[in-house]
Order: sequence, then structure tokens, then C-alpha cells
Amino acid sequence: MSSVDVHKQKIKEHLRQLRDAVDEGMEQNPITIGLHTSLGAVQFLELYLHKKKLISTGKMIKHNWFERPKLGQKIPPLIERKLPVHFEDQETVYELMYTIEEVRDNLVYGKSTLSQIKQALENFLQLQELLTRKLHEEGEEIE
Repeated sequence: MSSVDVHKQKIKEHLRQLRDAVDEGMEQNPITIGLHTSLGAVQFLELYLHKKKLISTGKMIKHNWFERPKLGQKIPPLIERKLPVHFEDQETVYELMYTIEEVRDNLVYGKSTLSQIKQALENFLQLQELLTRKLHEEGEEIE
């Protein structure tokens, strides 16, 4: 199975888990939503960057690289140090991923609010729409 197929399989699993969590009730499933929005976002980005040939097929992106940089931070953001690539809509993609990661730990480990759960899910859905469109432009579909 090619790395593209592996990413697509993982993305489908994340989407299925998110769909099930929403169907069962978001407030009862903050952990599932926190994990699958975070990891699903990374899988979408990895697949897109592989298709654009901006990273090698063995390169893995870690969700914790998307810690939002501090205002006035003098060094480049962690994601830019770990992944020195440039692509169209990069700022938008990174902003959505920063927002997902900001609430992830609270959803997974803490006491989350419905607002945080919705925020993670809404940002993930925006990211999914954007990267699905970009993947389509590259000739790749997520069935």
C-alpha cells in the first residue's frame, strides 16, 4: 500500500470517528473529537504535502509542532523550524491547525466546554474543506 493510500485510509478513519462522536453527542465525546481533529488535520496536511512533493514520503508531521507562536517571538514558529516548506494558503492552514491544537489538550485531558468542542470541530471542517479542494486540484480524492 502506497503512503498516499495509507494517509487516505487514516483520514477516513478519523472522519468516521468524528462523525460517530457527533452523532452520539459532542458533549459526551470531547476526547474523541480532540484527538481526531488534531490527528486528522495532520494526516490531511501530510497527504497534501506528499502530493505536492514538498516532503518525502517518510516524513512525519507531529501535531505538537502547531503550538501557536507567542506575540513578539524572536525565533520562527516551531512548525517553520521543523517543516521549512512553503505552499499556497499556508497561513490559513497553519492558523486553523494552531486553533485546533490550542483546545486539543483541554478536550483530551481537561474539562472542556461545548464551545471548545465546537471550535475544534469547526476549524477541522474548514481545514478539511480547504485541503480536500487542494487535493482535488492535485488529482487526489478522499472517497
